[in-house]
Amino acid sequence: MTRLGSPLSHPKPEIRSAKTPDRILLQSLFAPPPRDIPEQQNIPEKKQKKAAEPAPSKFSPWLLSLVYPLGRYLVFPFYFGTIEVHGREYLPQSGPVIFAPTHRSRWDAVMVPYAAGWHITGRHLRYMVSADEVTGLQGWFIRRLGGFPINTRRPAIASLRHGVELLEAGETLVIFPEGNIFREDQIQPLKPGLARLAIQAEMQKKNLGVQIVPISIHYSHPLVPWRCKTRVCIGPTIQVAEYCTGSLKRDAQQLNVTLQSVLEQLADRGVSPTLNP
Repeated sequence: MTRLGSPLSHPKPEIRSAKTPDRILLQSLFAPPPRDIPEQQNIPEKKQKKAAEPAPSKFSPWLLSLVYPLGRYLVFPFYFGTIEVHGREYLPQSGPVIFAPTHRSRWDAVMVPYAAGWHITGRHLRYMVSADEVTGLQGWFIRRLGGFPINTRRPAIASLRHGVELLEAGETLVIFPEGNIFREDQIQPLKPGLARLAIQAEMQKKNLGVQIVPISIHYSHPLVPWRCKTRVCIGPTIQVAEYCTGSLKRDAQQLNVTLQSVLEQLADRGVSPTLNP
């Protein structure tokens, strides 16, 4: 059974060598399905390369103080009909955490901090973002609100290492395990990379205490029109250490099976499920 409870905070550790090639791990996490490649080819090569240059995620204090309150108290109440959030008692208050939300709309990226961000836990969120999204004015905002780019066609090892460093520093990382936006409510097969990243971080630093928080986001209409109703269900934390037996591939597969099951239960029932790893 997966145990619940808030993890202990840890001092910033040193990075040690990974047990599997970083590039293979990164490709498994961010490589898009074949049907999505033509869309990425519309982004100029130089533009994607520049957007995906390794850079640490950071926050702009003045931008945070403006954007999040504006969205929380003005944009969201005006645009959405109702927003229900269930399961906030499962949100860890400290320690390394990976939020694993379903992906149904571009609104998801701001719905997650609304449901589980700074105003709720006192913790800022870090995002792994596809490089083609980190361009122009949008990219300027993303880079200053905790996001850092990943070139899904030519993933950089530095991007994976930065993700591991964030976990080892006790930060909260947001990764959409389905990989792409899917309008239907059915949970899609999860990419293996999130689980591998979590297992790798836990194996590199003993007793790190990485936790995964499954989150289901449901909109009353797939296109999320004005006055759309929204329900966010947060599930019990999954303790990554319980899945570490020494085999990265096998451990990650088992962890992925559990995460898939929990997300399906959250989506079907709209309540917090019982975990049986």
